[in-house]
Amino acid sequence: MDMRWENFIGGGYRPASRGLYFEDLNPATGNLVAQVARSGSEDLQWAIDSAKEAFGSWSKTSPEARAGILYRIGEGLVLREEEFALAETLDTGKPIAFSRSVDIPRAAANFRFFAAAATQFASEAHEMPGRAINYTLRQPVGIVGCIAPWNLPLYLMSWKIAPALAAGNCVVAKPSEFSPVTAAMLGEVCNEAGLPPGVLSILQGFGSEIGEAIVDHPDVKAISFTGGTQTGARIASRTAPAFKKISLELGGKNPCIVFADCDYPRTLREIERLAFSNSGQICLCGSRILVEQSIYERLSADLVNAATQLHPADPLDPATRMGALISEPHLQKVHGYVEQARSEGGRILCGGQRLPGAGAFYPPTLIDGLGPEAACNREEIFGPVATLQPFATEEEALELANHSAYGLAATLWTENLSRAHRMASALQTGIVWVNTWLLRDLRTPFGGVKHSGTGREGGWEAMRFFTEPKNVCINFGPRNA
Repeated sequence: MDMRWENFIGGGYRPASRGLYFEDLNPATGNLVAQVARSGSEDLQWAIDSAKEAFGSWSKTSPEARAGILYRIGEGLVLREEEFALAETLDTGKPIAFSRSVDIPRAAANFRFFAAAATQFASEAHEMPGRAINYTLRQPVGIVGCIAPWNLPLYLMSWKIAPALAAGNCVVAKPSEFSPVTAAMLGEVCNEAGLPPGVLSILQGFGSEIGEAIVDHPDVKAISFTGGTQTGARIASRTAPAFKKISLELGGKNPCIVFADCDYPRTLREIERLAFSNSGQICLCGSRILVEQSIYERLSADLVNAATQLHPADPLDPATRMGALISEPHLQKVHGYVEQARSEGGRILCGGQRLPGAGAFYPPTLIDGLGPEAACNREEIFGPVATLQPFATEEEALELANHSAYGLAATLWTENLSRAHRMASALQTGIVWVNTWLLRDLRTPFGGVKHSGTGREGGWEAMRFFTEPKNVCINFGPRNA
């Protein structure tokens, strides 16, 4: 691993204008991973100027040519999969097996998917019989800002960059300061794939500095952000006066609704996965487990047994299934919620104490005995903590599920097809999985309602976001006599 990473601007790496760096630490060990450039407004202006120079030709590049470059970026990630997976694990503390099987393959798939989308994206035409025809041009927005989180760093950054480039935009991207390395490495792959200089810039640094500068810059016409709801609200308020396009994929407090007629063994396996994957640091994790009363005690006992078999351990060990949290401050935040649950009368069924030794390791934690208004049932914890709540009827399950300021995703576990359709229609979420979790088709719209955000990513929704529609009406004129 390189011990120093600079900003990627104009097809090359250059130090931050102020000569400042910040430390990127491995949360599993506390050891230094890299020194990383700490960007400021002058760095952003360099990136903007480079993008302006590149936009004219890139926006006019044929879809087929753009597709070829994006596909080669995806293939470049595949060729360096082990190197990227190691960087992701050192940055985030997640298991190397997870980085190898999820993060880097999905990032490569994102580039390949939107390579194909670049050549298939079409617009509509409407005939006014005998009078005129209307057609829609889909033109790139211009320079767009893509700001990604730390939990799935390259996976979610590529989910933004790829459609933006496919649609003909130039991108100024900012990874999280907690997980900067794979984004920095991406610049090398882009150069090898033939991406023209200036089409993509990657600026490192803090959200309060370079992140806000990207959001505020008048030449940045759209912002795609994934992260916390409070930050999303600030972005919305800052961009509103400039009427910028925004796509905000924010927090979740996702219900997992288990009916007695579920396929019990499969449901049990999947609930362990949806509650504790990536140490609960996925916005789609199910942190509110709602269980039909008749199987509540059985499922609670079985989940506790499964959770206590899941031991956080060295992320570089291929056998490790659960790694570290992203940082020591985040661990303290997670543990604070558990302590609050205790004070509110919650019963800690397992976990609930940090593990001894170095590193930000926290065990799988299950809590019951809390009401719907308890903090652990209302607020996003973003850690390996889930609550259990019983319900008696379908109506009560729906009421509990929708009793949330968030509305990102929900899972249903039932063999009753009619119930599944009823519940899916009535749940106030952007995504509903029935008898599965995190089964993703990249063609489908992704996003939430309420405080989980605005807009959608994925498939044609992403291509539409990164383009501006223009209606053209052609009058046929008078008919010949």
